[in-house]
Amino acid sequence: MRMERGQPSEGPAIRGFSGTGYRLDDVTVAPALLLTMTQALDWTPPPIATLTTESLEPVLTPAPEFVLIGTGTHLVRPPLSLVRALEARNIGLEAMDSRAAARAWGVLREEGRVIAAALYPLDA
Repeated sequence: MRMERGQPSEGPAIRGFSGTGYRLDDVTVAPALLLTMTQALDWTPPPIATLTTESLEPVLTPAPEFVLIGTGTHLVRPPLSLVRALEARNIGLEAMDSRAAARAWGVLREEGRVIAAALYPLDA
């Protein structure tokens, strides 16, 4: 799948999917990612049930409005302890399947929203 809307000119943009990974440009494909407004980081995610703010720390400074969590092929609710820990830092959390989260990343970036994302593998 190729996603080509008016992607922002600065920062990482997900251009599509390739196999079980996210295509960032014509050559870069990553199975799991942490995204900030300025960078894309390869990520080895823990099981969703054990996800903590420590696991997400690379995308929490500076604090985004909220973090998109792409939970794999199906929506899996993140731990309530994570939701509460982020709320205590005035950071929201939106969970959805990873393909939807990747698409939402582009739309929200176009809107100029200050967000972060943690994307689990597409086959998780």
